[in-house]
Amino acid sequence: MGFSSKVSERAVQALDAFAVEIPSWGFANTGTRFGKYVQAAAATTIEEKFSDAAEVNHLTGATPTMALHVLWDFPNGVADVDRVRALERQFGIRAGSINPNLFQSQQYKFGSLCNPSAVIRDEAVEHVLTSIQIGVELGSRDISMWVADGSNYPGTQSIRKRIVWLEEALQKAHAAMQPGQRLLVEYKPFEPAFYHTDIADWGMALHLAKAAGPQAKVLVDLGHHYAGQNIEQIVAWLLHTGMLGGFHFNDRRYADDDLTLGSIDPYQVFRIFHEIHLHEVRAAKGDGMELDVAFMIDQSHNLKDKMEAMVQTVVAAQELWLKAALVDREHLSNLQDECRLVEAEELFRGAFWTDVRPLVAEWRAARELPIDPLAALRECGYVERITKERGGKQSVGGSYA
Repeated sequence: MGFSSKVSERAVQALDAFAVEIPSWGFANTGTRFGKYVQAAAATTIEEKFSDAAEVNHLTGATPTMALHVLWDFPNGVADVDRVRALERQFGIRAGSINPNLFQSQQYKFGSLCNPSAVIRDEAVEHVLTSIQIGVELGSRDISMWVADGSNYPGTQSIRKRIVWLEEALQKAHAAMQPGQRLLVEYKPFEPAFYHTDIADWGMALHLAKAAGPQAKVLVDLGHHYAGQNIEQIVAWLLHTGMLGGFHFNDRRYADDDLTLGSIDPYQVFRIFHEIHLHEVRAAKGDGMELDVAFMIDQSHNLKDKMEAMVQTVVAAQELWLKAALVDREHLSNLQDECRLVEAEELFRGAFWTDVRPLVAEWRAARELPIDPLAALRECGYVERITKERGGKQSVGGSYA
């Protein structure tokens, strides 16, 4: 089908405005609680991660930043700023969000920020403060806080005390933030804690972000929800309250499965993107708060080739973002107000079922990007080259990433 000039113009605007951050750990050997399957082409150094990120950006034109993980990317918890700056210049990729590690140390067996030991809580807070300082030195705006704390058995921990400890820790972190920085509070209903998790849902994250201070927002990970949960409703509430700070994009069949975005439920991603586009339109009209939401991918792959999976994810995100941008929101609003249910739903579904790949291809051609990024990746020889260069360095030992 052909597209009108108005639709083509809207597509260009939407794709030009869309950027998503990719995670450094998405290029490394990662695994499950049970083990990992090593890939010869996996990145083992921060230089290799920057190289892989640059190749994804070269192919898609949509990934200018890479999230960094303290301890995984800075093994001693101290960033070599000059080294990272040199890598940014060399590869044209900027350092993105900074992710503290509050789950891997042996001392965190009974929690980090919520540990009953005040000494361990202080050490965990100090790690967060160090991560914030790394962000300052690298010019990274967002500090992404996932707290794995919780308990596995009833009666073994005081839920109420741990709420207070969390509030105090996040307030200390917020006090250390520089102007322009943001503290993004993530939530997860379970795993690794299976009786109670200290930040188990968006309401708890919302409370903690507000308790921390005005530079704290909520981070929504698409995998961190129970099956069947209406994530777009959560997104709408967070947009309405001005508390949506960012996303970790992935997909799940059951829970936090680390699957590629849209591989299970692309319609859900479309519905979430629709709420964001709708808020942008309202903000432009003065009917809503200005939108400032970070789009980040949080995936790791044991089975899929890591480079292919990352490119596949970014391409899927671009297409779903564009589909949502093409919803005729004014017409939809009128149909909703008149309770014309079938017509409203068909208009909405029609945008989702629209094949936007020709529009994306036009956009790529105009920007001298590969028309088919996955095919270009397979043809350029990059994966074959890094497989030969890195293959001898791989092992099954070490940390999660």
